[in-house]
Amino acid sequence: MSGGAGSTGKPLRVAIVGSGPSGFYAAEALLKASIAVQVDMYERLPVPFGLVRFGVAPDHPKLKMPTAVYDRIARSPGFAFCGNVRIGGDLAVAELRAAYHAVVFASGAESDRAMGIPGEQLPGSHTATAFVGWYNGHPDYRDCHFDLSQEVAVIVGQGNVAADVARMLAKPIDELRGTDMAAHALQALAESRVREIHVIGRRGPAQAKFTNRELQELGELQGCTARLAQDALPLSESCQRELADKNNFVAARNVEIFRSWLGRSEPERPRRNIVFHFLKTPVELSGEGRVQHIELEHNELSGPPFHQVARSSGRREVLECGLVFRSIGYRGLPLEGVPFDEQRGVFANQDGRVHDSPGVYATGWIKRGPSGIIGTNRADSVATVASLLADVPQLSREDKPGGEALLAKLAGRGVRIVHYADWLRLDAAEIARGQAQGRIRDKFTRLGEMLAELA
Repeated sequence: MSGGAGSTGKPLRVAIVGSGPSGFYAAEALLKASIAVQVDMYERLPVPFGLVRFGVAPDHPKLKMPTAVYDRIARSPGFAFCGNVRIGGDLAVAELRAAYHAVVFASGAESDRAMGIPGEQLPGSHTATAFVGWYNGHPDYRDCHFDLSQEVAVIVGQGNVAADVARMLAKPIDELRGTDMAAHALQALAESRVREIHVIGRRGPAQAKFTNRELQELGELQGCTARLAQDALPLSESCQRELADKNNFVAARNVEIFRSWLGRSEPERPRRNIVFHFLKTPVELSGEGRVQHIELEHNELSGPPFHQVARSSGRREVLECGLVFRSIGYRGLPLEGVPFDEQRGVFANQDGRVHDSPGVYATGWIKRGPSGIIGTNRADSVATVASLLADVPQLSREDKPGGEALLAKLAGRGVRIVHYADWLRLDAAEIARGQAQGRIRDKFTRLGEMLAELA
């Protein structure tokens, strides 16, 4: 390695695209390596932290604590943050590859899977991602509109994002006022008339993907009753065998929680209800100019434990509703110059090495698909970085200019690069604005506002 990239005074230059958990954990692993490394992190927004900032629900501040770790990484020698830079727009992938020994994509899964049913595009039908981004102040979703004058909402999907959406619709607004929820969302939710929330799953309670804490919390909301539509738990023999598996303890506990809600009657004057439906698949949304009904097909499970498939029973029902949110999975988006696996919605890769692209790597959801929790990304990023470090003898054969050349190019293109010191100014301003209102922070929610604050 003597004299080559990675030696003292001549660092291995690595670009990371994306500033969420997987990007920061990849940076951490690289900076801990036994060679000299310069890491430049590119983020299309002026603010870092990805889904920790824009995906974690505002009433779960402890889940945002990893940002303290990311902040420490960002202050490390050999690290630079380059925000407000769009790869594939402001900079081409080819330009990035030419400037660095290696490029690690940590760009996540940015689009929702569609249900693919008639009426899905009607007004009143939304993605869960848009709603979550809207109440968390993501600039992409700042101007979305959700008609919260509707009294009945349907959420399709039974995972933690669906639970977050249900909780934000059902939780008393006074319990959200002190959080970092975007101000526009607080105002809209304070005026919400949503009273009934139906949470739909195509399989049974044993296959619901909630974590125990998220599910339990839905049953403990003040002024809200969580109950089961069927007032029964459909558990086949295969389901019972799944639940008996000692490694399937989360599902077993979920079923216990569902069971504790059996027989709950609707209060005479409920503030809100959350109603769980199992073994039902949406087949059509309909209405006059907007969503007014959702038609559901009843399912039956078949197959061995852990491989059960939901099949139509031939029975259907119709629910009246004015809002529908789909939360049935996520996909990465293709990027020109990077091989993409259309079927899986990820960058085509093996052990993090992107196919037919020496020096290009993937980590996080764009590598493996949308699975796991925030902490899952650490091991995933460490594995990708291990592949990269194993390739260093091949990667370091020629000198690379790194970020300095690209930053000059971006400045010439009129791009206002936001550095980490700039983010710290935005962070301080948000906290100060929030403290004046008795809140954790008051987020900037438009790109123009962020850049004006830095002018």
